[in-house]
Amino acid sequence: MKHTLTLLTALLLAPLAALSAADSRPNIIFLFTDDQTVGAMGCYGNKDIITPHMDKLAAEGMRFRNHYNSSSICMASRVSVMTGLYEHRHGCNFSHGNLERRLFDQSYPVKLRQAGYFTGFAGKIGYLIEGEKFEAFEKEFDVWAGGPGQTLYETAKNQGIAQYADKYPHCSRAYGAWAQDFVKSAKQSGKPFCLSISFKAPHLPFTPDPIDLKLYESKTTFTRPPNYGIEKGQHLSPQSQTSRAATSYREWVTDYDNHVRLYYALITGVDAAVGMIREELERQGLAQNTVIILTSDNGYNSGSHGFGDKVIPYEEGSKSPLLILDPRLPKNHAGQVSDAVTANVDMAATIFALANVPAPEGLDGRSLLPLLSNTTGKVRDWLPLFNHWGTLSAQSMAVVSADWKYIHWYYAGRSKHGGPAMKPTEELFHLAADRTEMSNLAADPKSASPLAVARVAYDAELATMKERVIQGHGYEAYPVLFDRVTAWETKEPLLKQIRGDEGEQEDGTKPDKKRKKPKNAKKE
Repeated sequence: MKHTLTLLTALLLAPLAALSAADSRPNIIFLFTDDQTVGAMGCYGNKDIITPHMDKLAAEGMRFRNHYNSSSICMASRVSVMTGLYEHRHGCNFSHGNLERRLFDQSYPVKLRQAGYFTGFAGKIGYLIEGEKFEAFEKEFDVWAGGPGQTLYETAKNQGIAQYADKYPHCSRAYGAWAQDFVKSAKQSGKPFCLSISFKAPHLPFTPDPIDLKLYESKTTFTRPPNYGIEKGQHLSPQSQTSRAATSYREWVTDYDNHVRLYYALITGVDAAVGMIREELERQGLAQNTVIILTSDNGYNSGSHGFGDKVIPYEEGSKSPLLILDPRLPKNHAGQVSDAVTANVDMAATIFALANVPAPEGLDGRSLLPLLSNTTGKVRDWLPLFNHWGTLSAQSMAVVSADWKYIHWYYAGRSKHGGPAMKPTEELFHLAADRTEMSNLAADPKSASPLAVARVAYDAELATMKERVIQGHGYEAYPVLFDRVTAWETKEPLLKQIRGDEGEQEDGTKPDKKRKKPKNAKKE
């Protein structure tokens, strides 16, 4: 009888013990900006921008100097963040199709909710589930304030946050207010929480909150990147000169000071929201058990080499800031900096590890938790970078390490604008000594050894792509197109298999031809 009572007591207490264990797991906040390049933050050395709360996050946590987006375009990158898969594995990008339900069900928000986390999402999710309407997302979260398409800067025009419009007419601070209410609800739930906020800022159109723009009104000149201007890009591949980054977004070359003022003011608005969220964590007594991750979906060239937006694999367009604060770590870990090569696909793996939730098999990403206590550690030697979207002549594959970057531009035809046929081009940059990528060493005999090493890494990643590429989304031709030794005559017929509209915009619409002309940024 005594044994029976003991067993019964154990069975009754088991759920409580499980709940207690769950409650000890950290809360997780994932903050995601849109188009924020690695240099657009004070803690990365930018003396022109105002980001005190982001800088404090870096001072109390870890800052990553070599964080890349494996696909530097928003739709593909956002899915890579949620699933931990490279683009050619998840198959979701403009012209390639939406995300298959089976892959969405493996994403970190879904898996954490199944594991007992209280989950919320606000802002731009950036894609659809294949065969389902946008509204299908709402039932996947405990609290939902996501918006379709690009979302809008006017708070009142975003259904999920419209209730905050009177006090916060610009969406950045409205998302901060929404997050404060979410934190209160999450605490009441008694569960650990996972909150994801995908800010509109600093994506076009550059319309910042007047509160933030006022902070920059006295500044008339902003520091240019050291590789700023068209003349600093003449040594780069002819294929790169056919990209959207080279042919559009000319405001970064024709009106830099005004354009960067608006861009920075938008980021300052997000910074204010970061401060609001951290204040609420302190008020609710949750700050010491809440891990905060802040990064962006892609970089932004901002006039570097004369390029405008992102997509191409050079540093400014492919890199973003990454900050991780884990307040559970000893204080001596505060303010650390990591030079490890990290990627957007690592976000899901890291969140799974934080939550102690088993990651789905076959992730491309790696957990970054070991780096938080080891500033000299690394999670990979080489990372592949892909562009499967847009102008065919500007699509490419690259590999990057902490010291080197190798890019292979496969295209050998004529651009859509005509001119002579291009030749396949290799680029090799010694990032350790040339972070601004001003010297292509691919043809330098002194760099034959690192070139050979980079080629081996490139070929290995390409072989993995061939084995694991998703079927039915228009990626099947890429293992051949990106192959370094396959002849152009073999590749050219495969171009018709690519589901790319050379003029398609990020939202799937046709381009606005006026964007190619210099335009007053305030009117955008």
